[in-house]
Formats: sequence, structure tokens, C-alpha cells
Amino acid sequence: MTTPRKILILGASYGSLLASKLLFAGHEVKLVCLPAEADLINTEGFRVRMPVRGRKEQVVIDSRALPGKVSAAGTGDVNPADYDLVGLAMQEPQYRSPGVRELLSAVARSRVPCMSIMNMPPLPYLRRIPGLDADALKPAYTDPSVWDEFDPGLLTLCSPDPQAVRPPDEQVNVLQVTLPTNFKVARFDDPKHTALLRQLEQDVDAVRFKAPEGPIELPVKLRLSDSIFVPLAKWSMLLAGNYRCITADGMRTAQEAVHSNLAESKSVYDFVFDLCVQLGAKPADLVPFEKYAAAAESLTRPASAARALQNGVAYIERADKLVQLVARQKGLRHPVIDGIVELVDRRLQANRDKLASK
Repeated sequence: MTTPRKILILGASYGSLLASKLLFAGHEVKLVCLPAEADLINTEGFRVRMPVRGRKEQVVIDSRALPGKVSAAGTGDVNPADYDLVGLAMQEPQYRSPGVRELLSAVARSRVPCMSIMNMPPLPYLRRIPGLDADALKPAYTDPSVWDEFDPGLLTLCSPDPQAVRPPDEQVNVLQVTLPTNFKVARFDDPKHTALLRQLEQDVDAVRFKAPEGPIELPVKLRLSDSIFVPLAKWSMLLAGNYRCITADGMRTAQEAVHSNLAESKSVYDFVFDLCVQLGAKPADLVPFEKYAAAAESLTRPASAARALQNGVAYIERADKLVQLVARQKGLRHPVIDGIVELVDRRLQANRDKLASK
């Protein structure tokens, strides 16, 4: 067993999936979340349910039964400097909200290495990509100024490929994994910080779940890569699937978004794949369309961006606009992506108008 590390994770919804892996490996995790969530987690822990290949019953990971220690707190009750690593697991618009914004600033000033599992890469991460004008990408962010204090070398990114939802009819300390794939994390600039990621990768790998039939290996690993482009693999999936769940008057499942017009899905996917290669990715850093399309067969819910729009929110993560702006820097455009961005702009404006009229 390696030395237990102290890890701070901002966001308890998706963050509890990563937390469950780290707790299983014996590390100490503090989750930052809303007061009601924090009280529930501190009293009852959290549960993560996940499917395991070849097994009929899902595995239920109960944080109270894990060797690591979990606790939860509000934004004003933690000092980032007390931790070895900070995880960013909130959706991008949340970082501008009161309390979260100040905590994010404290994270930047602490100079503790920071790992994002957001769909939207933190703006400073994009400064690590040679030849990309990160300032020109600011319009894709709800409030780009929240990232101003970060040193890009202290920030890395995971491709948040695992899919998970909070079941609406259960308590907020329950998470259901719907697609149990891996978190693929890029190295830090500093080898010392990368060594911490390697330790966590090995610790998570070594974990076995005590099932009635004996110890079993669980899905959802941490996979460290030397390539800073590996986390960008998610961009093709977001544009071909997640954002195409959004329709003019509602939403559809990711499975429908991908498979109702497979040729269009492949066209969008390949365009973004090729864009990432132009940025410097090797094809092996990314995920081929056929593998994604097969995985999308099991995505029987609309993506979170589509659900948020349907629920009337004023801001969502704009990975659609980010990819469009990156493509423009390379002199490229795709009509379907332009249409997605225009549709999301229109629906967000309608939500904002409705909220303003209340």
C-alpha cells in the first residue's frame, strides 16, 4: 500500500465516481458541494452503482465500506493548500458562482496540482497546446476570468469518458454509472506531479471488489498518458453525440442522436477527430468512430447539456462553441457544428428571456 494522499474534489455528483476509485485505494477525499449534499455525505456516505461485464447484478460501492476516508464541506470550509491534488468535477458555468469562484481562486494561488474531469477543458489547459490561441477561445466560456490566476503547468485534464447520472427518484448521494469506461489523464508539465498521477493509476488498478463469487476487478480506471492530446478524444463524442441530443423543441437520447443518422454522426465525429490531429494528436491518442458508435448503443438517456436546456437553465457548458472556435483557427468549419452552435445559442437565449420575465 502506498502513502495515502489527500485529494480535494470540487463537485460531488460526477466527482463521487472518481472519489470512489480513490477511496477504494485508501486515499482521503474531501468533496466540495452544497450544504444539504455535504450533510448527507457526512452522515451516510455515498453510493456508486456500476455494471460489470459478465455479471448480471450491478456492483454497489458504498463509501462507508471503503478503506479511504471521505468527508464533504461547503466552499468556504476548505483550504486547498492542505491537499496533494485538487480535482475539478463541476460543470464549467458553476465556477463563476459565489463561493465557488473564490475557492477556485484559492486553488490557483495554492499552486497545488489540479486535475479536471470537466467536459470543458479549463482555459489554462488549452495554453499547453502549441499553436493554439487560447484567448480567442474565451467566448466559449461562461466567465473566462475565473481561470486567470492559474499556471497552465499545474493543470491537467482527464477525458471524462465514463458516463454517470444521479437517478432522479433517489437521494443526491447515489450515482448510477451508465457507461463504465476509463478516465484518461494527461501528464503534468512537472515530472513530480506526474509521478503522483502514476501512483494513483497503480493504486486504482490494484483494487479488487469483494463479491460473493470472490474478488473481482472493477471498471473505470485512471489511465495516465504522456500525450496532452489524449483528453481531447472526448470532443468528437460530445459533438457527434451529446450536443446532437439537443433538438429545436426538446431532446433525444444519445443513442438516437448517434444512430438515427449514422453517416452524419460519422461526418461530425471524423471532422473533430481530424481537427485534434491537426492540433498535434496522434490518431492512436483518440477513439475511432466505430468504438464510440458501439458504446453509444447503450446511452439511453439524453446528455446532461440537453437535460439542462430542457430544464430552462441560462448557461451550459459550451464545448460545441469551443470546438467551432478551435476549428476556425485552423480555417475549418462543419455545417452541422455551425447548426448546433446556432441552435444552442437560440435555446439558451429563450431560457434567459423566460427567466428575465419572471
